[in-house]
Amino acid sequence: MQEAEALGRLIGRGRTADVYALDAGRVLRRYRFPFDTTGEAKIMRHLDAAGYPVPKVYDADGPDLVLERLDGVDMLTDLGRRPWRVRRHARTLADLHDRLHAISAPPGVPEAFGPGESLLHLDLHPGNVMLTSRGPVAIDWSGVRMGAAGADVAMTYLIISTSDMDLIPPLQRPAANMLRAGLLRCFLGQVRDSPWPQIARAVEARLADFNTRPSEATRLRREAARAEKAAR
Repeated sequence: MQEAEALGRLIGRGRTADVYALDAGRVLRRYRFPFDTTGEAKIMRHLDAAGYPVPKVYDADGPDLVLERLDGVDMLTDLGRRPWRVRRHARTLADLHDRLHAISAPPGVPEAFGPGESLLHLDLHPGNVMLTSRGPVAIDWSGVRMGAAGADVAMTYLIISTSDMDLIPPLQRPAANMLRAGLLRCFLGQVRDSPWPQIARAVEARLADFNTRPSEATRLRREAARAEKAAR
């Protein structure tokens, strides 16, 4: 595919990939390390065929994915601007989990987190939900696995509860803490599957992720200690 210098404007930058505007209807998502996107594209096409809200896939080649250009903003940004929508967004996040876990995995999806046949996004948090004119759309499907549905809920719980505050920059720390607590309380009250049996394994997975910051790792270890104490 094209070299980044020949592309349009850089419109997004995550922890693992950059997003460039190609034209009015398409973007290029380019990973910053060697990565084969064909598996991610296959999963997204499978989900699209099942009626789950994902971006349309136009092409996949090495570390590059050409995807539908989505309008709107991500849920995390919207929470920072309009925190009074926290309950609405928590319900949407829970619904996206429940709908995903009801879809059968296609052949070849690796297993994780013990036995189970649910599709797991494993990074389905507000920053990976776009609020578009056609409704919420889940993005970033690079880490999909098959396993126990509660593991997906556990990973989302840990990401929300332990991620650094700079992920919601418009808010001051006390407000961000209140927002995070409210989001988690409503999300866990609405989502179908319990995260608690999978918390220990999810903590291990988060600690092994090279994107996890040292400050976040400290919070993750605290979560593991709390879970171990509660299980006694």
